[in-house]
Amino acid sequence: MKRLGILLSGRGSNFEAIARSIEEGRLNAEIAVVISNRAEAPGIEIALARGLKAVHISSKGLDREAYDAQLVKELKENHVELVCLAGYMRMLSASFVREFPMRILNIHPSLLPAFPGLDAQHQAFEYGVKISGCTVHFVDEQLDHGPIVLQAHVPVLATDDSDTLAARILKEEHRIYSEAVAIVLNGRYRVEGRRVIEEV
Repeated sequence: MKRLGILLSGRGSNFEAIARSIEEGRLNAEIAVVISNRAEAPGIEIALARGLKAVHISSKGLDREAYDAQLVKELKENHVELVCLAGYMRMLSASFVREFPMRILNIHPSLLPAFPGLDAQHQAFEYGVKISGCTVHFVDEQLDHGPIVLQAHVPVLATDDSDTLAARILKEEHRIYSEAVAIVLNGRYRVEGRRVIEEV
C-alpha cells in the first residue's frame, strides 16, 4: 500500500476528503504522516482524532531551504511515496521539489493556468468568468504551474458571490483530488511535455 504525506496549514478539508476515500475503499493508500507549519492548524487535531501521525514543524526564524530540509527529513523518515498539499500556504523550495520529482500533488481552486496564487475564487469572480473550477497538478519549481492531472469545471451563477462560488468549487476539489491521487499511485498515466495522459 502506497504511503502519502499530507502538508497543510489550516483545516485541511482536502486531507479529510482523501482520508474518507481511503476509509471507504475508493483509494488504496495510507496516510503516513500529516505535517503542518502552523501549530494551531485544525488539520493537526483532525488527523490525531483519526489516529494518524500528525507533526507540527515550526517555520519561525527559518529560511525556506532550512525549513524544507526538515520537511524532507520527516517525510523520508515516514517512507512517504507521494506528497499531497492540502491548503499548504508556503511555497516549496526548488530543493524540496527535486527531492520528490513528479511525486508532489497540489489542488488549486481555479482552472489553471487562470488565476494562480492566493484567493483564486475571488479573482475568478471579480474577473467575471462564466466558468471556474479546480485543478490537480504536479508541483514543479514554479507557482501553480506543473503538469495537470485532473480538472473539474464549475459554472459561475448569476446569483453567486465569491463565497458561494468557493463552496461549490470546494465540493469538486474533494471529489477530484482522490481520483487524481489514485491515477498517480496506480501509474495509469504518462507525461508528454505538459500533458498528463491517463491510460485506462
